[in-house]
Amino acid sequence: MNHLNLDQYPNFLQGELSVQESCEESALFQVIPVPLELTVSYGSGAAKGPLAILEASEQLERWDGHSEPCIHGIFTQSPVPSDDMLSAQKELQKRGYEAHQKSQIPVTLGGEHSITYGVVKGIMDSLGEPIGIIQVDAHADLRDSYQGHKHSHASVMNLLAQEGCRICSFGVRALCTEEVEARKKFSVIHWDAEELVTQNILEITLPDGFPKYVYISFDLDGLDPAILPATGTPVPGGISYYQSLSLIRSALKDRICVGLDVMELAPIEGQPVSDFTAALITYRLMGLAAAHRSQ
Repeated sequence: MNHLNLDQYPNFLQGELSVQESCEESALFQVIPVPLELTVSYGSGAAKGPLAILEASEQLERWDGHSEPCIHGIFTQSPVPSDDMLSAQKELQKRGYEAHQKSQIPVTLGGEHSITYGVVKGIMDSLGEPIGIIQVDAHADLRDSYQGHKHSHASVMNLLAQEGCRICSFGVRALCTEEVEARKKFSVIHWDAEELVTQNILEITLPDGFPKYVYISFDLDGLDPAILPATGTPVPGGISYYQSLSLIRSALKDRICVGLDVMELAPIEGQPVSDFTAALITYRLMGLAAAHRSQ
């Protein structure tokens, strides 16, 4: 299903940015909307997520509670055509590569979680080395394939691990035996939701060997559905809004953020809370990325 209509996509934080702040060449953040929904396996609607986040971002304040990320510049690119998986991945790889070459940070809005692979691959092509993935998710996404799809939302972290990426995940609470074994095979670092929530863990320390360059992948179903119900695969027992941001902030210590994404919003008509929450998380992640940016 394709929800690509270039005329309907506003800019992130539209109405708040100055001409200089929205300049394509100088903007630190390159927002990439990707309305891709080709391998979803439960609820639908993820293709509408990028547009909903962009529209909700118009209600954000410039000050995010800690900083003003938009002073670094935010440019919203045209949406990635999303009728074909391999074509979309190729385009995402190109855009990720180009952003990193210009010392910019790609901010990808999904869409289903399979999108992450192409952007990360492009960044690694530019950087010349594997990177670390900081993943917020209800699911491990470590299946070798799912329902016949190698590029599935349920196998994206497996693909990235095969590319040499180290993975640290927060909030997982739904995984299969295959993924338990994949965690061991790829030495995935994980703090699952039950541990994080019941012990009220707000900060972690990554091992010294975790890569210096990191990418944040935030699947919105990592949050508890009481906070964000609008996702295709809601799972009870998730982490909270502030907890997720605190965990990411601690994981970024002494590291450089080279990209980020916010995935799997499936908007519910008449219930804007999830859309706004997703937009605010995106903006807060920009603030964290700016504080840990590539030199």
